Parts: sequence; structure tokens; C-alpha cells
Amino acid sequence: MEYRRLGNTGLKVSVLSFGSWVSFGFQYGVAEAKELIAKCYEGGVNFFDCAEVYANGQAEEILGAALRELGYPRSDFVVSTKIFFGTGSSAPTARGLSRKHIIEGAKASLERLGMEHVDLIYCHRPDPETPIEETVRAMNWVLDQGWAFYWGTSEWSREQIDEAWAVADRLGLVGPAVEQPEYNLFHRKRVEEEYAPLYAARGLGLTTWSPLASGILTGKYSGGSMPEGTRFQLERYKASHLAEKKLVEKRHQLELVDQLKPIADELGCTLAQLALAWCARNPNVSSVITGATKLSQVEDNLGALPIIAKLTPDVVAKIDAVIGEHYE
Repeated sequence: MEYRRLGNTGLKVSVLSFGSWVSFGFQYGVAEAKELIAKCYEGGVNFFDCAEVYANGQAEEILGAALRELGYPRSDFVVSTKIFFGTGSSAPTARGLSRKHIIEGAKASLERLGMEHVDLIYCHRPDPETPIEETVRAMNWVLDQGWAFYWGTSEWSREQIDEAWAVADRLGLVGPAVEQPEYNLFHRKRVEEEYAPLYAARGLGLTTWSPLASGILTGKYSGGSMPEGTRFQLERYKASHLAEKKLVEKRHQLELVDQLKPIADELGCTLAQLALAWCARNPNVSSVITGATKLSQVEDNLGALPIIAKLTPDVVAKIDAVIGEHYE
């Protein structure tokens, strides 16, 4: 496993991390979570990501219980959670980035996780109804209590991150160390273009999500098929019509993935490993958040590690030639 600094901090995180968005609480409980986490940990993964909104808080409960039962030393792993969406309450005070929700939400997350602190806490989305100064002050209060050691943002614009840092500089506070954006072969402009000035200026790190574009980049949906057991068959995905959006409206992506297969074959890896390695090759990425519902998927994800070094400029050029301008 390779370990990278979380942005400009001294915290070392595994280049591949493990997220609990799709599986914990929706598909699996503590027993299954323990198996997946143990397999990750054996492979060197030390970073586990969650959020208050995942399964309306159940994912945090499952992650915390699984880690406790596995008995790993708390100093040996990193846990993150995210605050914004709440856990299902319709009350206007139970979501957003007001000082009230950040502090109450962080406290509730720690209770569900059964931990005295998380290592990293994110503002899960920007909140246009709350002044950024209020949010920056509240996140620093959470840090001052020892409830978290670092804070970051998720899906914030460059301007919003800049403003947060400007507030922190003016007040002598800690700015966001990391951003958690979507990043994959089909979704890359924000990471590669919009955030570009922030890497050197602010030492911004990235913990990226959806490296496989909801499974599109694994090749399992080739031809528009929908194999049994895939996430698009889950009720919550059917309700959102995500399958139709991914497999019909963006059918050209499936065809491009098929064209990537010879490149993966040449490198001796799966399409998923190629896609993960492509994300990890970006030096601004501190960690690529992976997901899995099967031990075999964890093993396949870990198999991406040796592929990173194989992505030479020539190989990357071949990938870019296939994808062309077909990305956001």
C-alpha cells in the first residue's frame, strides 16, 4: 500500500480508502461490514469514510461497531464523516452548515460511531444560506474540542474554498485541508481545471469519490445490460432512475469503456483496476475512495495498486485518445 499526506497536513492516508455509502445499512450490517473492513485493513487500507446521511445514520453505527469488534488500535486507522444533510429529519435546523447543525451533527455522529473523535470531518455540500465565516468558525470549534483533527469540504467550488481560506487567514483559524469531489475518467474538469490554482496556493488535498462512475468503468454494464446484484437494481436507485440516466442517456460511455478493454488487457489488469489507478496517478489525489459489497471486489480494488506505476505517459495518452472530449 502507498500512503500519502492528506493535502498539506502531516496525516498519512492510504491511497485507496474504503467508503460506506452504498452498502452499510442499505445492504449489509455489522457482520458483513467487519469482513469487508478486515479485508481492506489486511491490504493496508487505513482510511474509512462515512457521513451522517448514509442510511440516515445507520452507516456510522455499523462502521463504528465493526471497527470496535475488530479491535484495531485507534491510532492505526483514520475515520472521516460528513455533515450537511442530517439523518432524515424535516426540521430546517437539522441540516445545513449553521453553527447549530455542525456542532449538534458532529456530536451525534460521534455518538453513532461510538468514538471520542473522528480524524477528518467534511462540510458535505456548500450551504448558500449560511455565511461561510459562520461555518469556518464552527468547524474550528469542533477541532478545538478535539472532536476532529482536520476539516474539509465536499463538492465546493474553487471560489467557496478560497473564501473559506480567506476567512481562516483573517481570523487566524484553520482552513479546509481537503476537498472530496467526484473524480473519474468521465468527470474530471473540476479536479483538473477548476481546483488547479488551489493545489500550490493552499496545499489542497483530494479524497475523491465515484472512481468507477457508479460501476460504468468496470465494464459490467457493457451493451446496457444490468447484471443481478448490481447497485442499479437496488430500490433506491430504481426510484431515482439513475440506471436510465447512466445506461441509456450516456450509452456512449459504455461504448468507450469497451474500447478501454484492450488497454487494460495490455497492462494485465481489469477495467476497474485501470480506472482506479488512473485516479490515483494524479499527484493531487491523497486517497481514492473505493466501495465494495463483496470480498472479491475488495481484492480487485487492491489489485489496482501495482497498475499505478504502469500508467506511463504513453499509456495515459492511449486512454485519453479513447475518452477524447467525452467528459465533464
